[in-house]
Amino acid sequence: MLFRIFLLFFVVKSLLFAETRLFECNKIFEERKNELILELERLNDKEASLQALTEETNKLLKMKKAKLDKQEAEINQKLDMISEKESRIEEMLNENKKLLSEIEKLKMTKVSETYSKMKPKAAAAILENLEPKEAVKILLNIKAKILSKIFSKMDPVKASRLTKVLTDIQDLKKKDMNERNWKVKWS
Repeated sequence: MLFRIFLLFFVVKSLLFAETRLFECNKIFEERKNELILELERLNDKEASLQALTEETNKLLKMKKAKLDKQEAEINQKLDMISEKESRIEEMLNENKKLLSEIEKLKMTKVSETYSKMKPKAAAAILENLEPKEAVKILLNIKAKILSKIFSKMDPVKASRLTKVLTDIQDLKKKDMNERNWKVKWS
């Protein structure tokens, strides 16, 4: 019987201890549950903050993209205007070159006419003292009949060199003489 008493005592004590332990476990679980709820609320707050930050960042990025797109459009517009102005300037330069060429031709025609009206000996004396390039420009616009009279009054060496140059450039008569590099020496 003692064994039964001892066994009963042991069972009662175990039950009391188990109930106390069960009560302690419930208390621990409740505390842990409250901690987890607080942690979950904190995580939810962080998630909401992160989402708000993401939305604001996206708004800011959209605004910056819109600003960049606007600036790009303005730059493209300015580039188009510059290209248009460059093409107009190029056209004006080409037109000016044509006008200058025509003026040069008219000037040389007038000078050639002046030499044509001079006496051959006087014209020959002046042409012999000019730079060969300038002399050739003038001689290109003088008629062959008058040219032969001028050459007949020139120093034969100088006349032959000018004749050689004139025959070499006969097909280039209409082109701008400034682009050519004529190498004629008097001596």
